Amino acid sequence: METVVWSKPEDQRADTPLLVMMHGYGTDESRMVRLFEYLPAEFTCAALRAPMDIGDHYGWFLLDYFLANDFADVIKAAAAVQAWINSVKGQHSSVSLLGYSQGMAMASTLLRLHPKDYEAVVGLSGFVLQNELLSLTESFDTRPPFFWGRDKADLVINEDAIAYTGEWLQENTLLTARTYPGMGHAMSKTEMVDVSSFLRHYVLRPEVSTSNRR
Repeated sequence: METVVWSKPEDQRADTPLLVMMHGYGTDESRMVRLFEYLPAEFTCAALRAPMDIGDHYGWFLLDYFLANDFADVIKAAAAVQAWINSVKGQHSSVSLLGYSQGMAMASTLLRLHPKDYEAVVGLSGFVLQNELLSLTESFDTRPPFFWGRDKADLVINEDAIAYTGEWLQENTLLTARTYPGMGHAMSKTEMVDVSSFLRHYVLRPEVSTSNRR
């Protein structure tokens, strides 16, 4: 990852839980940086910039209105993020993921490829990729904690993608699902309060943690 914005200076990151944050399609890491102040102070947050140029902004892989994608591009992007995480995770007590919109597709794909590496996952106003190859290879020894927040009236993520996402999350994860009427394809302060509670519960409280999967 060429551009990463951290919530803490390097000398304050040791042994803290790491939260890797991935933005949506056609935006950049600044969207995630604005969330730092609403997340638990115990975490070190790292907002990544996606590698693909999308006009003046960035994306993780090319995407059309129907959320169709080139799976080779998805795997290439996921491998790049995983390699970066592998390079820093030794400094941290655990690693969790947070993805918004297309970033949720990335976060859930990383979880499917490397289920033992992540303590918890947060997906906001996004989706899980419907892909047969991923479905054939994924295997969870335990259900990983997953927070899914959205507005039911969000018009950006189509109904088929929402239906598959809901089914996959129910079947494979320890799901906390919340909806936020009127939020649209966005994130809200109310939602971030719930995200913070979720992260505190599943990552900061060892007696209820479902791993160590890392």
